[in-house]
Amino acid sequence: MNIRETNMNKDDDHSEVRAALDLLRTWATHATPTEVAELDPAIARLLPQSQDLANYPALRRAYPEDFAVDQAYRDTLPDLQNGPESLIKGAKQHIQHVGISNFRLPIRFHTRDNGDLTLETSVTGTVSLEAEKKGINMSRIMRSYYKHAERTFSFDVIEAALDDYITDLESFDARIQMRFSFPMKVPSLRSGLEGYQYYDIALELVEQGGVRSKIMHLDYVYSSTCPCSLELSEHARATRQQLATPHSQRSVARISIEILPDQNILWFEDLIDLCRQAVSTETQVMVKREDEQAFAELNAANPIFVEDAARLFCQAMQSDGRIGDFRVIASHQESLHSHDAVSILTEGDTFAANSLDPKLFSTLIHVG
Repeated sequence: MNIRETNMNKDDDHSEVRAALDLLRTWATHATPTEVAELDPAIARLLPQSQDLANYPALRRAYPEDFAVDQAYRDTLPDLQNGPESLIKGAKQHIQHVGISNFRLPIRFHTRDNGDLTLETSVTGTVSLEAEKKGINMSRIMRSYYKHAERTFSFDVIEAALDDYITDLESFDARIQMRFSFPMKVPSLRSGLEGYQYYDIALELVEQGGVRSKIMHLDYVYSSTCPCSLELSEHARATRQQLATPHSQRSVARISIEILPDQNILWFEDLIDLCRQAVSTETQVMVKREDEQAFAELNAANPIFVEDAARLFCQAMQSDGRIGDFRVIASHQESLHSHDAVSILTEGDTFAANSLDPKLFSTLIHVG
């Protein structure tokens, strides 16, 4: 056997490849596009640009509107997401949540006064993924959800949707979240006018380790007058007859609560009322001059630091037996400072966390 070292045949190999390419190109000058394609369509990339070669057979470019899919054809379609474990890229690691976010559809909701509202709702649905599985068919989440979309929604119906896609996707843990803007008619302080206040609400159903939790989130927007600034303004009036105004600002509290099982219904309006009782300086909708004056008086009667707000909301949540664990995130978007004052208060394990989303507080900006 003759053994040639690698570095000795490098030039010879290159010459052989060059000769083969020249032979191929010479043959291609007399070959038809069909003959080239039958040999190997990829050869076209190796041939001179002047060669007008096309893949064989010629592909239709018109959309086949009359084409119908039957089960036999459907069975031939590739399904990479449900492919074998060998197709997994990266670490073969359990994924806690994988799914879809912000698919929207109109959903009907019950209100406390027995009326129904149809609201545009943004849905996020996720499931856990075992380490040995490549992926999930995300469209199944939407299909599972649409089966129940025509029904008036409650947590019972969300649970039915959750059951479906846990079964369809063969998963252990799952989560559904629905976000919407809930309108509620609010009276003015003195003029007798009414207007609609809109509240950002999210309902969340989480199953983890076979245990389900029902969670409601609410963004409550209010005015906060700084107690320190109020006292300093009054000091200027009293000691120097100097007109001064305390600073106040639009503020947002994100209230997240666990709804206890086997309790009476906690309506959206109930949670809003709890927040309004805790911090009465909610921003106004319809305002005449007498309402603006009333709002100034209301703020002066209820000055609060951000710490006060968190504790007042906490007290309100503790007073309702339908509420289990909860979290209060408050942000006072300062008119005095170029930064915000913030606080977080949690009770129970459901919302306890050592780390925060770096952009958490920026999501509390109320844009009107």
